[in-house]
Amino acid sequence: MAKHAFITGITGQDGSYLAEFLLGKGYEIYGLVRRNSNNPMIRLGELNELKKINIIYGNMRDSGSIARALEISKPDEIYNLAAQSDVGISFQCPEEAAEVNYYGLGRLVNEAIRICPHARIYQASTSEMFGKTDPPQNENSLFQPVSPYGQAKLKAHEDYVVGYRNKHGLFICSGFLFNHESPRRGEHFVTRKITISLAKVKLGLQKYFTLGNLGAKRDWGYAKDYVEAMWLMLQRDNPDDFIIATGEMHSVREFTEEAAMFLGMDIEWVGSGAEEKGINRKTKKTIIEINPAYLRPNEVDALKGDFSKAQRILGWEPRTTFKELVRLMTKHDLEHIEREMKLG
Repeated sequence: MAKHAFITGITGQDGSYLAEFLLGKGYEIYGLVRRNSNNPMIRLGELNELKKINIIYGNMRDSGSIARALEISKPDEIYNLAAQSDVGISFQCPEEAAEVNYYGLGRLVNEAIRICPHARIYQASTSEMFGKTDPPQNENSLFQPVSPYGQAKLKAHEDYVVGYRNKHGLFICSGFLFNHESPRRGEHFVTRKITISLAKVKLGLQKYFTLGNLGAKRDWGYAKDYVEAMWLMLQRDNPDDFIIATGEMHSVREFTEEAAMFLGMDIEWVGSGAEEKGINRKTKKTIIEINPAYLRPNEVDALKGDFSKAQRILGWEPRTTFKELVRLMTKHDLEHIEREMKLG
């Protein structure tokens, strides 16, 4: 009999790749979807086997809908990927970050203990929990979150992952995933903003675009590689927490340069601070400007994950390099925009 997997946040980047991965393993997939006026299935629409996914409408703010979803899905494995996931927005909506990222997990695990106590649970934790801790960060590094997003995720980890593991013997794991990107990443995240904007500049659809902190350094991996690690964590005899990362650190500036290079644009940086600009060496035109409004009240300067524990115990390691990731995202967005132009 096929295993049942219940995925919250199934319509997001990670949820769509995880559903694809688990379908390949023969799982019966159930996904919790928050109803809204837009089409929530846009990422799942890329899956040829979308019809095999059982969609259940519900909300991480609603214990009743979570209970109903668990009763319907009867899961062997639960993957909690639902979140208010935008770090910048969490400064503007801190209560929402807490409500979904902290209390949401609490509702889920409490209903799971009551309805499906033997289900194994994966919690999507985050590198943002390390905050100001110097890189490289590992499973024993100090947590120092600087955003409401990171703070809510840390409290969820301490109370419901570590706490419930110790108090109730719950099989629950945290995956501390460092930044992971893909062509399915939300367009408001900086990596997609860069690849889409540069593609539009290349095609003459816009003259320039704006960025914030070019110096912020992140450990960027490919989301499609990372969902396998989620699954591996739930296949072990005992629950544990793991860093999932590439072990490399690159700045927003480097990401921009790599995407531009793929498109045949060589960027020269002039000026400094808010006056810095990125100029296309060939055309001598400014294509990037700095907008201080994009700077966060508290910035995490540098994140680089040590994934050696995951490599040793799970047998997991990243398969996609930084350059490959940037190029596959840029290529996807360029081709997508070109198709839209042809369709008029």
